Amino acid sequence: MSIEPRDLHASSVPPAAGLGRLVRILLVEDSEGDVALTRAALSRARVSNDLHRVADGVEALQYLRREAPFTDEATPDLVLLDLNMPRMDGREVLMHMKEDPVLRRIPVVVLTTSASERDVLASYDRSVAGYITKPVAFNDFVKVIQSLEEFWLSIVHYPPHGMN
Repeated sequence: MSIEPRDLHASSVPPAAGLGRLVRILLVEDSEGDVALTRAALSRARVSNDLHRVADGVEALQYLRREAPFTDEATPDLVLLDLNMPRMDGREVLMHMKEDPVLRRIPVVVLTTSASERDVLASYDRSVAGYITKPVAFNDFVKVIQSLEEFWLSIVHYPPHGMN
């Protein structure tokens, strides 16, 4: 089944429950192609969000800790995390996030090409909120993004930021 633009209505995409605002998403992804695909899928799915992207785990931790050059960025409500990246991979990012008393409260959904049982188990051992293997077909990827929107961006209540 393919998704047609006429089937999607912007008015059917409310802000996240209880937030009254767009949900801030941090996409941690090194592949320019996957970034473009994610942005296109979010646009096509009409997901109500404020998407920011960093290219690797080092930048992700700088962003999350509001270190230079990300000192003016707000804490994201949700992190979409690739596992396989240069400099610092997603597994290490998860380890650092879950050791930090503030960052560990941010929900992380792994969005990766890896379907390895070892990666799935290791991610859940580090308290990820979900693990999604990226579909290859664009329409399937859009469906995944729509599912993310329905749950993570419309239903979930997020913890307030800055509270220990």
